[in-house]
Amino acid sequence: MRRLLDLIYAPLAALALALLIPPVCIAVIIGPTLTIRRETGRFCVRLMMACIGVPLRVRGIGNLPAGAAIVVCNHASYVDGIVLTAALPRRYSFVVQDGAAGWPLVGQCLTRMGVIYVNRRDARAGARTTRALMHKLGANEPLAIFAEGTFKPEPGLLPFKVGAFMMAARCDVPVVPAAIRGSRRLYGGGRRLPRWSRLEIEIGRPLHPIGKDRDAALVLRAEARDAVLQLSGEPERLDIADADRED
Repeated sequence: MRRLLDLIYAPLAALALALLIPPVCIAVIIGPTLTIRRETGRFCVRLMMACIGVPLRVRGIGNLPAGAAIVVCNHASYVDGIVLTAALPRRYSFVVQDGAAGWPLVGQCLTRMGVIYVNRRDARAGARTTRALMHKLGANEPLAIFAEGTFKPEPGLLPFKVGAFMMAARCDVPVVPAAIRGSRRLYGGGRRLPRWSRLEIEIGRPLHPIGKDRDAALVLRAEARDAVLQLSGEPERLDIADADRED
């Protein structure tokens, strides 16, 4: 019965998303201010999820600090970014890989929403982005980062890259662990069609750095990853090398 429902649901949900995404992107792009664009994006994501019958529940929003912080979240599917956008207050700026900037229409939408792109292939560009992000934190602006840097078809939380935690330690701002549950089934695993799933976003308690050096950042990373493991309910994966690089 579940497979039959998936077979019926998948093409209908995909069609609905294909019809909704272009006008949503245009609505965001033409917004006159960043505040309006972000609020439009948050509302439209919830509207899209409702149109495809996907419940979206957010818990722990009161754990978010009033000022600067870095939310680190698990990454399991193509929809994680937009789902987290709908969950977090509009003051949060998202950090994503620079390849997303070139996506037709969607890339322009992301840019207009104030997304910060990071180039992991170019050390100098990465350093400039890190300085810009630290400047935002110093100006009391919070960030949202998928600390795994990517996602795999198989379930499991990948190692966290250290860059977000180095910034948190150097700027002395808290890291807030968060987890998205249900998105892997909805649109993960490299699939072209969605499957129905509930979506839950849970935000944990802030974690504070104990110093400003790399050792403090590594401690903070370990604590944040343990917290995200518990919140996400996914197994641990340690099969990706080079996790300690600062990017």
